Amino acid sequence: MALNWHDAREIGELLLQRYDTVNPLQVRFTDMHKWILDLEDFEGKPNESNEKLLEAIQMAWYEEWQDAYGDGR
Repeated sequence: MALNWHDAREIGELLLQRYDTVNPLQVRFTDMHKWILDLEDFEGKPNESNEKLLEAIQMAWYEEWQDAYGDGR
């Protein structure tokens, strides 16, 4: 399953699996960008991302994180 920058929901799920103890809202975009590039199924090019796409991924990840842990973590 090849992923690119527009696959926010799928990337969010993978980030939750890999970084399950991290609150997504406390992650810098520069760190998240690197973590996304390091995902096994990710095939997007580094220069094809932008703030809007990273924000969409962060929000998808945060929604998954909230579903898993609620607001109290």
